[in-house]
Amino acid sequence: MARLAGRRLLFAAPVLLVVTFGVFAIAAASPFDPVKAYAGTAALGADARTLERLRENLGMDQPFTSRWWDWLTSALGGDLGHSSVLRQPVAQVIGERLVWSALLCAVAFVVAVLTGTVLGVLAARRPGSALDRTVTSLAYSLEAAPVFWIALLAVWLFALQWGVLPVGGLTDTASEQVTPGQVASHLVLPAGVLAVSQLPWFTLYVRQGVGDALAEDPVRGARARGLSERTVLLGHALRSGLLPVLTLVGSRVPELITGALLVESVFSWPGIAAATVEAATAVDFPLLAALTTLATAAVLLGNLLADLLYGLFDPRVKFSDM
Repeated sequence: MARLAGRRLLFAAPVLLVVTFGVFAIAAASPFDPVKAYAGTAALGADARTLERLRENLGMDQPFTSRWWDWLTSALGGDLGHSSVLRQPVAQVIGERLVWSALLCAVAFVVAVLTGTVLGVLAARRPGSALDRTVTSLAYSLEAAPVFWIALLAVWLFALQWGVLPVGGLTDTASEQVTPGQVASHLVLPAGVLAVSQLPWFTLYVRQGVGDALAEDPVRGARARGLSERTVLLGHALRSGLLPVLTLVGSRVPELITGALLVESVFSWPGIAAATVEAATAVDFPLLAALTTLATAAVLLGNLLADLLYGLFDPRVKFSDM
């Protein structure tokens, strides 16, 4: 296990290096002017000399390769730079927002896995039944639905029509402090929408895996020995059928991050979505590079976690062969 993790970490270093270089290259080719974005409305009345002097002060007159190298060497020393658009250190921008994005993604992921497992098992117990057809049809329908459409539908139904849940934000409008109760109530809609967007994949994978396991000889033998259906399902078929789901842990991380950005934007959740959008439109090189590196690292860690879980739970797989 340690050797596998070490190899993956060594592989991650050049990947992150290429990603950061690509961010600076793409941002440099962007039609947006970071100097005008930094100056705001003051840029409308500024002359060319003033803008050029501001460009020199911000270091924007240097080639993107020089800016990338300066940022990289500083980042390796623990300094992620200063966000020009948010007027804050990049580390502070990420620190203030990352915890809320992590909370949203964690809750949504756990709900999606647990609910998908239950629905998949119920559908796999009786293939072709009304319940199976209903669950699979709903899963395929949700799989094709854009996450922002689900979010807008949830706002219309639960917040505007029924008025049972807050429409967005982290706390109530009149509140002066953040309380766990308010955070929990405001988390229900965004986390639920994000979980629903991930739910079809886990439901269909569990249904297929458990359905195949129920048709295998060991499960048939367990039934022939007179074991109860619950013991056969939970003790034999479910354990074997959940193995393919472990591969989803890594493959769903990019979709989870993308969906979280859209959900945060719809529900005004104070995560990294707003910072990502502002960094992209304002060509904020340090913040954009840090956020992209963070997302890439999350994807790589998700893939590593999926491989480690597969090696731990599947006796046929050896870490030395991975």
